[in-house]
Amino acid sequence: MAAKSTDLLQEYRTKRDFAKTSEPAGSAGAEGAAGGRFVVQKHDATRLHFDFRIEMDGVLKSWAVMRGPSDNPEDKRLAVRVEDHPVEYGTFEGTIPKGEYGGGTVMLWDEGTWEPINDPHRGLAEGDLKMRIHGQRMKGEWVLVHMKGRDTKRKTGADRENWLLIKHRDDYARDHDSLTETFIKSVSTGRDFDGIAKGLKAKKASPTPTKAVWHSDPDKAPPKAKKVRPVGDLPAFQSPQLATLVDSVPEGADWVFEMKYDGYRCMAAVAGGTVRLFTRTGLDWTDTFGAMVAPLAALTNGTALIDGEICAFDDKGRTDFSTLKDALSDGGPLVFFAFDLLELDGKDLTGLPLLERKDKLETLLGATDKASPIQFSSHVSGNGQKVFDAICAAGHEGVIAKRADAPYRGERNKSWLKIKCSKRQEFVIAGWSPSAKRKSFASLLLGTWEGKKLVYRGRVGTGFSEDVAEALQNQLKELTRDSSPFVEVPAAIARTAKWVTPKLVAEIGYAEFTPDGILRHPSFIGLREDKPAKEVAVEEPTTASGDVGVDAAAAVGVKLTSPERVIYPGQGVTKGDLVAYYAAVADAMLPYVARRPLSLLRCPQGHAQYCFFQKHDTGGFPDAMKSLMITEKDGSKEDYFYVEDLAGLIAGTQMNVLEWHLWGARNKDIEKPERIIFDIDPDEGLGFDAVKSAAKDIGALLEEVGLKSYPLVSGGKGVHVIAPLVPKAEWPVVKEFCKTVAQLLAEREPDRFTANLSKAKRKGKLFVDYLRNERGSTAIAPWSSRSRDKAPAAVPVSWAELERVTSADQFGLAEAAERAGDADPWTGYFEVTQTIGKALTDKLPD
Repeated sequence: MAAKSTDLLQEYRTKRDFAKTSEPAGSAGAEGAAGGRFVVQKHDATRLHFDFRIEMDGVLKSWAVMRGPSDNPEDKRLAVRVEDHPVEYGTFEGTIPKGEYGGGTVMLWDEGTWEPINDPHRGLAEGDLKMRIHGQRMKGEWVLVHMKGRDTKRKTGADRENWLLIKHRDDYARDHDSLTETFIKSVSTGRDFDGIAKGLKAKKASPTPTKAVWHSDPDKAPPKAKKVRPVGDLPAFQSPQLATLVDSVPEGADWVFEMKYDGYRCMAAVAGGTVRLFTRTGLDWTDTFGAMVAPLAALTNGTALIDGEICAFDDKGRTDFSTLKDALSDGGPLVFFAFDLLELDGKDLTGLPLLERKDKLETLLGATDKASPIQFSSHVSGNGQKVFDAICAAGHEGVIAKRADAPYRGERNKSWLKIKCSKRQEFVIAGWSPSAKRKSFASLLLGTWEGKKLVYRGRVGTGFSEDVAEALQNQLKELTRDSSPFVEVPAAIARTAKWVTPKLVAEIGYAEFTPDGILRHPSFIGLREDKPAKEVAVEEPTTASGDVGVDAAAAVGVKLTSPERVIYPGQGVTKGDLVAYYAAVADAMLPYVARRPLSLLRCPQGHAQYCFFQKHDTGGFPDAMKSLMITEKDGSKEDYFYVEDLAGLIAGTQMNVLEWHLWGARNKDIEKPERIIFDIDPDEGLGFDAVKSAAKDIGALLEEVGLKSYPLVSGGKGVHVIAPLVPKAEWPVVKEFCKTVAQLLAEREPDRFTANLSKAKRKGKLFVDYLRNERGSTAIAPWSSRSRDKAPAAVPVSWAELERVTSADQFGLAEAAERAGDADPWTGYFEVTQTIGKALTDKLPD
């Protein structure tokens, strides 16, 4: 016999002070009843979640669904069982006072009735509770599944039961979750969270969506997924860094090389005993990778976000995707190769260099043996070609090359490169050819997307076991359609083909593409359930960005010679790559560098060889490099370089310019500077934190007297603090002001700062170089490359970003190019209307 509801509500009542909260205390209900009221309450407490409740035994049996219910059957949402609530709670909407249990706003998000499928008490006890829901938003068949063996120990003593809430495939199912993103207001009062918290008058409630419902449509992209909210202290999912496919191994000691694992990419979020496992696209596959939950939960009592790969070994000891698929279906052994650490105990590590992150990861994992289900992904520094040759000889898939000093970026870029031993990639299944010999298909028809067009890439008929083929045939039947999804397909193939909606993604090994773009000797490896079909395109290897550079030069009429010549050996950066870099950053760079006198650092044999400065045009440069006649102090006249556009930057690169140094004035009035600069140059032994601290102090001092300033990470050793000006004061006035600021800093803190150019006077100090603020002096241009190891660039940052920068040469060319496409960190630079004069100098403190 079921317990009385008064007993069932004991935990609920113990947790609440009903003199402070307006939640109902509840009364006794009927014994043994099942079916009846159903309600979902959206609860903005310490962590946002949805409370799913069904009436049973005179109470509301309750589960906290962390990401909310999904009507996509592929989504398995974690549902933590919580204490039973009184039936009266089903109408509660309001705010629980801060400091009380569950403090926060509660919204009545859905309501209706439910009916059990089979015996509900048995289903609850056995952890398989099937039901039919008649809500205003949730409809059709659903199931709650208890993940037995994966419950979490709590300090209170009782286990926290972890369940999954899953939508059954029926007429109400969707291929993309359309519930929590679509319905954002109360089903009862029509109010949002803010309206409920403020006690606003109820609006007319409606189950209709507040924005367009997403329906499955292969010709449209699904809504962009929002970032997963953290569950308590559990780190939130972050988009993983992805590698760029290249056709050669990079050289140099700045690269480290890891095995390319043949499995499922997995982001593991750990908080004490709680673990959630995400695919590359953010799908919660905690249940699918369930065998990894316990070992990951034992790693730390704190929190961590670990990037890695879930794999299984074949009989030759190699990671193998087909073996992994079998292991996931039959419970075979899994291993998690951990290769990066993004967060530890609440601290974001993504800004640290790779090797620092890996050191912390190795410490976190501790000593492991070969039988451990969690393995640290070891690496080799340098010797990339030897590593690649050895891995290919052993029959593995390939290597991942990573820049040792690069931060973690949640997107595809060139600080991570992948080099494959054999050719394989994903293709979309869009049809099949019938077989006269077996029940399943003879071959699958494959394609890739080119924009909105699905292009036919051939057929694959090998690599399937009989069981795999039959299971796949059943999936294809559910996706049947009448018309071909391909933009074009050979008539002989189309004549007997059966078409399907292109949603399944297969990984295929192959020898090569024919000249017509058709696969030669393809072989089926397995279905990829972690990659959206819409993202599948032909993956072409690149040689970095050299070809882009050649095209960019041709587009602006500059002849580029020897684009393949390597100018940064450690990074494998070619002359063509550098042109491609300037093509990428030109829009960001030109507003700061165009139409002003320049001094050029030229390195004809690359940055590691002889380099020299050139400021006068002696002839022989492409026409896109302009020149301006300027009168020198002795009365002579000289031609100074300047550029106007991308063609000028490319022309300079053609002439082996690796650094662009600019005057502080524009061509139109070279006697009146339109910016000041303080170059902070640290003595040997001083760390970058000392430089950052000095930059902030200089910025604060300028702010004191009314000058807004911006920091530039120089790409060398220091930081430049730059203040834009309206060009009114001439060079002597500006230089005197800057000298006064530098000397003031040195007088205030003589053990920390010096304004003296002498090397002997700089011992253990920061030299505040104000001498760049005089006629003819130059400073590195924003976004310019630097002739230094690591191929760094001078990159503008905001003051807030400077806090997270770890070195003056942190930003390599690839990272700088990515930043240049983002919002300008120097917001408002060209709108500042500030000037320098005696009045401003008088404001400086004594």
